[in-house]
Amino acid sequence: MKVYYECAPCFLRQAKEALDLATNDESLKMKVMEELVEVVYSSFRRDAVSNVIGTKIHRIIKNKTENEDPYILEKKKGNEIALKYLPKIKEIIKKDDQLETYVKAAIIGNIIDFGALGVDFDIEKGIIQNMEKDIALNHVPELEKELKSAKDVLYLADNNGEIVFDKLLIEKLNEYNTDVTVALKEKPILNDACIEDAVQIGLDEVANLVSTGTDSIGVIYGDMSDEFKEIFSNADILISKGLGNYEGLTEMELGDKPVFCMLNVKCTPIAKDIGVNLGDNVVLKL
Repeated sequence: MKVYYECAPCFLRQAKEALDLATNDESLKMKVMEELVEVVYSSFRRDAVSNVIGTKIHRIIKNKTENEDPYILEKKKGNEIALKYLPKIKEIIKKDDQLETYVKAAIIGNIIDFGALGVDFDIEKGIIQNMEKDIALNHVPELEKELKSAKDVLYLADNNGEIVFDKLLIEKLNEYNTDVTVALKEKPILNDACIEDAVQIGLDEVANLVSTGTDSIGVIYGDMSDEFKEIFSNADILISKGLGNYEGLTEMELGDKPVFCMLNVKCTPIAKDIGVNLGDNVVLKL
């Protein structure tokens, strides 16, 4: 996805929050922010790709502060929130055992996003408000049709905490006799899930786990490992979670592969790009 004008202040808002999490050294924060402002100044152009700029910003923060996981406490908080609401989500699913109900649960998990919404966002309130919400743009029937003939599904995971609800959907996907592989980050960035985070909630019990080979925000084809590029290319269906993956996938040549993006629309640029409203839940076939 190309940047919108609103992306520029969002990059700097995220940079400030990440710096505050990464270090208490005010002098260092100033020095790093000077560099980040320069990055935005030099990179922010009409045809720039949003998750490429975001990735560059967060890598600089990790490198300059020597903090490889600034969001570590937020990731822990995300898991705690997800596990707290898991029994309630399971109750809803038990009453309506359709694929769409599981997809809704996975999208509700996408609300657990400190990067897009900020570290002060009331995630618990957001989950409650979205539980009974319809999917505004709903390509679940197309997904179900594709699943009936697919052998391999590649599932691009997004945030820690969110993967607790992804596990429910993946268990449902297994009923279609597909081989599900979940892609996670090689190293921490924002509150994105890594393989060790997925193992902690037992995701390895229901799917194959692989690394994208990098720490990019979402997917950036040039950053992927050769091993992951092969997995990416060979999968029959691609299911993508979250904003960063949507931003990256829309800049790739995907061929005839069916690609489904599942997300809660947490920012105006994404809403504009998809053509929906802020706050909508979306299942979009690209």
